[in-house]
Amino acid sequence: MKYEVKKMEGRAKRAHMETVHGAIETPVFMNVGTVAAIKGAVSTEDLETIGTQVELSNTYHLHVRPGDEVVKKMGGLHKFMSWNRPILTDSGGFQVFSLATLRKIKEEGVYFNSHVDGRKIFMGPEESMQIQSNLASTIAMAFDECPSSRAERSYVEASVARTTRWLARCKDKMAELNAREDTINREQLLFGINQGAVFADIRIDHAKTIADMELDGYAVGGLAVGETHEEMYHILEETVPYLPVDKPVYLMGVGTPENILEGIDRGVDFFDCVYPSRNGRHGHVYTNHGKLNLFNAKFELDGRPIEEGCSCPACRRYSRAYIRHLLKAKEMLGMRLCVLHNLYFYNTLMAEAREALDAGEYSRYKKEKLEGFKENACS
Repeated sequence: MKYEVKKMEGRAKRAHMETVHGAIETPVFMNVGTVAAIKGAVSTEDLETIGTQVELSNTYHLHVRPGDEVVKKMGGLHKFMSWNRPILTDSGGFQVFSLATLRKIKEEGVYFNSHVDGRKIFMGPEESMQIQSNLASTIAMAFDECPSSRAERSYVEASVARTTRWLARCKDKMAELNAREDTINREQLLFGINQGAVFADIRIDHAKTIADMELDGYAVGGLAVGETHEEMYHILEETVPYLPVDKPVYLMGVGTPENILEGIDRGVDFFDCVYPSRNGRHGHVYTNHGKLNLFNAKFELDGRPIEEGCSCPACRRYSRAYIRHLLKAKEMLGMRLCVLHNLYFYNTLMAEAREALDAGEYSRYKKEKLEGFKENACS
């Protein structure tokens, strides 16, 4: 991997990253295809059309079905889903703790029941690395525990210590897997995850510890899970300075366009979130003047595109009135067009942010964008 910071404005970074599956220009938003597909009938060809740089899939979900061994036999996730650009796989840790029932956390890993069929599953650091190696993603995430942002301090301290021990095991297992002849992607990268809930001192100590482990990149996890936006921004301000500036930083599961712009300002390179696809499936679309709910009656006779000047597949051809009709009639095309628009909007937002950083005008750009978002919120 090659990662080069090309420009900085305050803590905001404009970087270029090269991987075995192609280059990534950061800041970047990763389009979330949990089970190797974007919900909303969006194809990999669509992703290319709307400017997606990185696709994100999930270890836990793909392990449950179709099974990571199936994906390996099909040549890895890139061949399986016909996508030739970078893929990041989430370790499955968050899903284990948020979806699984009857889970038991042990030093060796987590015992739990599948949310799909109830079968018993064990996942620990080595298992997560093996599954991600079978998937052959570009970037693998370390297996961690994601404690509640409101958990007691004593619990968070013990959890973070265990996550650190698990990270060391992930690193060892990844090195072993990448040395094997039968491994599909022997240049798979490993990102470690910073945890600590909303305790800044725990976050900082953990950031220092994992920074010394010489990983390919670093994520800040366990945010946007119940704390306020102000608390999240504060944790980023306190934590990111202790992560290596010459390595990519990934803020997991975040967020709104506003969250992303604030995250960039605090030194984050990578983002992902289900918001653009989830909201799109419910008729909520993002614009530079705020979010619109296309189910609202005022759009019944609105012949304009979702956003004037937008070049997404929806806006190039269809009106708000037509898309609203599709949504009301429960036609899948309506959902698909909204998801495509939202993903295009997010990808374009990142491209604009990169351009602003290149020009040394990110502060001005961010201010103008945030003011625009307030104009029409949820109308």
